[in-house]
Amino acid sequence: MQMASADRIPEAKRQWNLPFLQSSRILQRDRAPTLGGHWALVVLNQSFSRELFDAVWYACEWRVFADGGSNRVFDLVGEKWQDYLPDLITGDLDSIRPDVQQQYVTSGVKVLKDNDLNATDLMKCFNAIQKLESILGDEYSVIVLGGVSGRLDHSVHTMSYIHKLRKVRRQVFVITNESIAWVLDEGEHIIHLDRSFLGPTCGLLPIGVASTVISMTGLKWNWTDHHSSFDGDVSTSNWLANDEVWVKTTNPIWWTIELRLPPASKNS
Repeated sequence: MQMASADRIPEAKRQWNLPFLQSSRILQRDRAPTLGGHWALVVLNQSFSRELFDAVWYACEWRVFADGGSNRVFDLVGEKWQDYLPDLITGDLDSIRPDVQQQYVTSGVKVLKDNDLNATDLMKCFNAIQKLESILGDEYSVIVLGGVSGRLDHSVHTMSYIHKLRKVRRQVFVITNESIAWVLDEGEHIIHLDRSFLGPTCGLLPIGVASTVISMTGLKWNWTDHHSSFDGDVSTSNWLANDEVWVKTTNPIWWTIELRLPPASKNS
């Protein structure tokens, strides 16, 4: 890999921040206030830790469980499940357990069955967010919990769908126990990071494009106008070297960072 010089980071066209992963919020856990602006959480049917769930739950003002994601939350939080009632449960409802569905319905949660065979549960959750936005008159930033772990076909679908959403949504982040990732569209980006629980490992992945030309600073191994593709070079297992990372790409890429949250207390 080519090492870049220690020049000033160029001015970017797009600024990225991760306020829900600020160390001050993570350490506050359930005492952290909801983020300013409009943030929505989509919970998919994949496993996740309590510390990760708490971090994204308390950050968002609106939450939707995708079908079997309801089981995941219900089982994870145990007897405290009524402290974590979503605004909506939707999907084809072939995964949510009957007892779990009944508990949520009894507690006043709206459960919406969507039989559209041309849409996945993930897509149905975004359709619900879009309807909410039409009423609100503003766009939500979205955190997707799960989606890029477990079955490979599920992961590829998530990445394909989020790749396509880049043209119509400002911010969609996908987060799992091990990493957070999102799409950087063509152009220049500055990514602002609190590295307390992020990194050091990161990657820039040319997924969904034939190839791209990438330049970056702020990493251990930086490129300047370097061609990247699945048939050529891919920057994986790179390392964060700065709290600001600059990336320029000629085509959309996935940017991913390792996540290392501290374990939740036994009293959670």
